[in-house]
Amino acid sequence: MSSHPSAANKALFWGCFVALIATSYAFFSRMYLCGGRFVEDFGLTKVEAGELMGAGVWPFGVSIIIFSLIIDKIGYKVAMLSSFVCYAIYITLACMAYSTIQGLEGEALAAAQQKGYGLLMWGSIILALGNGTVEAFINPLVATVFRDNKTKWLNALHAGWPAGLIVGGLCTIALADVAANGDWRIVLGLIMVPAVVYLIMLTPQTFPRNEREEAGVSYMEMLREFGAFGALVGFGLVIAQVGQVFGWSAAVVWGLIAAVVIGFAVITRSFGHIILVVLIVIMMPLATTEIGTDGWISSLMEEPMKEAGHNAGWVLVYTSTIMMILRFFAGSIVHRISPLGLLAGSAVLAILGLTWLSKTAHSGLIMIFAAATLYAFGKTFFWPTMLAVTSEQCPKGGALTLNAVGGIGMLAVGILGFPFIGFLQESTANAELMEKAPAIHQTVSIEKEYLLGDYQAIDPVKAETVTGETGIAALEAANTAGQFGALGKMAIFPAFMLVCYLGLLLYFRSKGGYKPVDIGASS
Repeated sequence: MSSHPSAANKALFWGCFVALIATSYAFFSRMYLCGGRFVEDFGLTKVEAGELMGAGVWPFGVSIIIFSLIIDKIGYKVAMLSSFVCYAIYITLACMAYSTIQGLEGEALAAAQQKGYGLLMWGSIILALGNGTVEAFINPLVATVFRDNKTKWLNALHAGWPAGLIVGGLCTIALADVAANGDWRIVLGLIMVPAVVYLIMLTPQTFPRNEREEAGVSYMEMLREFGAFGALVGFGLVIAQVGQVFGWSAAVVWGLIAAVVIGFAVITRSFGHIILVVLIVIMMPLATTEIGTDGWISSLMEEPMKEAGHNAGWVLVYTSTIMMILRFFAGSIVHRISPLGLLAGSAVLAILGLTWLSKTAHSGLIMIFAAATLYAFGKTFFWPTMLAVTSEQCPKGGALTLNAVGGIGMLAVGILGFPFIGFLQESTANAELMEKAPAIHQTVSIEKEYLLGDYQAIDPVKAETVTGETGIAALEAANTAGQFGALGKMAIFPAFMLVCYLGLLLYFRSKGGYKPVDIGASS
């Protein structure tokens, strides 16, 4: 099936590919405007802008996991149609928000801005639910259609994500003036092009039943594969994220988590597939390594790009092009080594890339790009290959285990990864300033706390009061050390992943080598 896919299977694949382009473009274009025109047009504070950004992210991970429980019941086509409806509603609400504030001034404008902000907020939540729904149906669909070569086809499918970023980057460059001064509905509305295309491509297709269902594996067996551990991490992160958004107390959050996990354990009487447990543990630092550092690395290259007179959007186009091309070649690589070998090699490249990047603070644009290229080679195969290994080793888990691993990654980087990256930057910059300029450090240092504990940071308000070339230079040096030096510390994540992958390689070698589980033989 995978060697010579039928015309119908190719049509399903390319429809899913275009759907992922829509998801990626929607994610990027909204984030781009959140940092610019939305702030200006709707009079947003940084907190409000951050909340608006978050509204387009957290429902993404929530919907992937929750939808996975029911997608086998409602079918892939219903999920596909639901995602398109979400995009249409999002664009409608965004256009309404734009129209709300036109031609107004004074108190009337202020009231309209609040109304428009509410429309954008709900639109962002609905958009994120649609993005999560796309992920919820495309992953198990492609894994089912190309069950004999999942690593190749899931990597090729997820080339759609960087393809969407390339489209987003090129549109950003081409429509920079429109986004900054014109009708930003044009920038957002372009999402409907790939959305309509995948709707036309997929609507007439016959969608197969899930691999699990075809093999006669029951719904309860799927839940057992996920087990109490999967419920603890997956639904625990969902509850924690929703609780964070709506301000639930810690007691309420932990009470709900305990109720869900205990209920899941009683019903399934299963801790979960042991390989799945390991993959879930790996997925959290993996998501932080890939998604968490992407924006960070891009920001390091943007200033040198601007100084060189180039649009910073070319950074995104460059790195995304590397990722897109490489993901199409994953199949030929896996023919020579196993998926776990590919993941282990990728971890080594990510370690080297992050370490090299941490040494390029004063090396110029070319060296930063070279180090970032090495890192891009390393992280390219992480996400889709992890999904492939999950589907190959835990096929009884069906859409639930496959999508939950991705959803756990998304939620983990949002709840744990991004704050930890910020902590690394702040603590590294603080330590540098304490060592090089202790007197200034005493005047600008401030105690902070976050989810994982207390830390010292440089207070930006106090830092603005520092005068004199020496003091300003010390602060700039500390901030640079925080940006670049913390990247070296981030290498601990792919290092941990490498140890896990090597352990799995040794485990499978003791079993005769890595082989996908035959769900028909095991059911």
